[in-house]
Amino acid sequence: MHATPVVNDFSIHVATANGSGSQTANSVLMRSIFQMGVPVSGKNLFPSNIAGLPTWFTIRASRKGYIGRKKEIDLLIAMNPETAREDVMALDAGAAVVYDEPLALAGLRDDLVFYAVPFDKLVTGVCPEPKLRKLVRNMIYTGVAAHLLGIEIDEVRKALVKQFGERKKKTAEMNWQAVLAGQSYASENLPKADPLKVERMDANQGRLIIDGNTAAALGCVFAGATVLTWYPITPSSSLAEAMIDFLGRLRQDPETGKATYAVVQAEDELAAAGMVLGAGWAGARAMTCTSGPGISLMSEFLGLGYFAEIPGVFIDVQRVGPSTGLPTRTMQGDTLTNAIVSHGDTRHPLYFPSNPEECFSMATEAFNLAEKFQTPVFVNLDLDLGMNNWMSDPFEYPELPVDRGKVLSTEDLERLGGFSRYLDVDGDGVPYRTLPGTPHDKAGYFTRGTGHDEHARYSEKAEDWIANMDRLSRKFESIRGAIPAPEVRFNPSARVGVVCCGTSRYAMEEACDQLREELGLETSSLRLKAYPFTDSLNEFIKAHDRVYVIDQNRDAQLLALMKLDMDPSLLLNLRSVRYYGGLPLDARTVSGEIARQEGIQ
Repeated sequence: MHATPVVNDFSIHVATANGSGSQTANSVLMRSIFQMGVPVSGKNLFPSNIAGLPTWFTIRASRKGYIGRKKEIDLLIAMNPETAREDVMALDAGAAVVYDEPLALAGLRDDLVFYAVPFDKLVTGVCPEPKLRKLVRNMIYTGVAAHLLGIEIDEVRKALVKQFGERKKKTAEMNWQAVLAGQSYASENLPKADPLKVERMDANQGRLIIDGNTAAALGCVFAGATVLTWYPITPSSSLAEAMIDFLGRLRQDPETGKATYAVVQAEDELAAAGMVLGAGWAGARAMTCTSGPGISLMSEFLGLGYFAEIPGVFIDVQRVGPSTGLPTRTMQGDTLTNAIVSHGDTRHPLYFPSNPEECFSMATEAFNLAEKFQTPVFVNLDLDLGMNNWMSDPFEYPELPVDRGKVLSTEDLERLGGFSRYLDVDGDGVPYRTLPGTPHDKAGYFTRGTGHDEHARYSEKAEDWIANMDRLSRKFESIRGAIPAPEVRFNPSARVGVVCCGTSRYAMEEACDQLREELGLETSSLRLKAYPFTDSLNEFIKAHDRVYVIDQNRDAQLLALMKLDMDPSLLLNLRSVRYYGGLPLDARTVSGEIARQEGIQ
């Protein structure tokens, strides 16, 4: 074994074929490390079409708590003949390779550690049914990896039982025998020759593993959402499916047993958006979830929601575009689109969650914001956050009361004698509204997507149009004071700042550490949580000579949105760091690009 063990600081890259049943083995392996108290993350890279195409799953263990993707691979588990040689040739010197023996990979390089395993022979001994062997054989590499890395076998057993549940005991037992077969073979035939090792820590006490889509779905239910309209699209479909499950369990009338919610799978995304606005107009808390192509189709109704001032929540789990693009790859390519989507002058508030806790809390907050300001609100996830499993602290029960905003009751109307739907009474740009069915003869009004005056009367007068658009601008400025503030890590000795949003935080935080530890460059960082931006962003930029803005898209959309929203005198301070290859952003890409532009590589 290597003289200096590498403890709790490595990545495992599992290369298999789509449809081979590797997801279970990968989840058990990741959870086993998590249960030993080691910070861990998992990234699934899978094809968008038929079974049999290559798929990769990367598990990162980090004693320092880094959970962004690590660019370097330390242990490759090569199970796919189609990609095995390419995967091996891409490794850095010193990496380890567990591979299916018939692939004969050991002769490819002499600067790697190879472990050959006869998977077919081993699986035959534990699985008598040939049809199931393809699925069970992957669990063998879990056993092999457990032995080589020192993962406690009891933790593997616990993770496997959790994966299959109590109702699949027979299946769980067969997979457990495969784990033991892999562990036994490794202990008898594979002398340890690499430095990688797992040792128990205590960094995960009380934490759980969950994906962002499930967390966001639960947040919507806790927010009081009772209407979900959607059209299936990767990578947002699992959010709708999770919400349907939660609604079925939590939204039943206790006396009648009937559902107190509505779920509609619409004929397309345009129809789904229209139903959200219809339900929001009627007084329900309504939402939809989609991805970039769906947002394109929804644009007409999003403009109606903005101009007619109707609340609704739109969760966008972003993927690679344009067009169909790469449906199963991640990107933050809808940032600028969602802020201004629809024709004419429109501006929509955006939330940028970065972890499951924020998927839960921001989904909840979005409904209050939508109703308080009577407008569509976006929650911008990405595929990496939505579909991958993340460590998470338990979610805090929402303490803020439900805020329906400026809704007039019958008593209010009786006292006031009436109201004007688009009149700015309070100077914040937000008018008052009533809900359909309010029993008062002054409760009615026209909801107009056409030109109108403050009394909701049809108008094509220039002065009425300008007055209405100016009021909508005032309303957007009012939103600026109601969104969560950025997370700032200010270093008084730093002349360089870094800005990001969403899941880019993990690469940014680790990259800042790399720049300080390896190159002596001190940095400050700011993570945006929402748009419109607050004055703290301007102050952060003023405090630094150069500010690098991280974008997971080609066209620097977050940077472009900042330029649209901020003091033009600050634009010369801004630099761009971009990645748009579809993989989760890694720290080396960020630190390398900042170092290049700083001229200190």
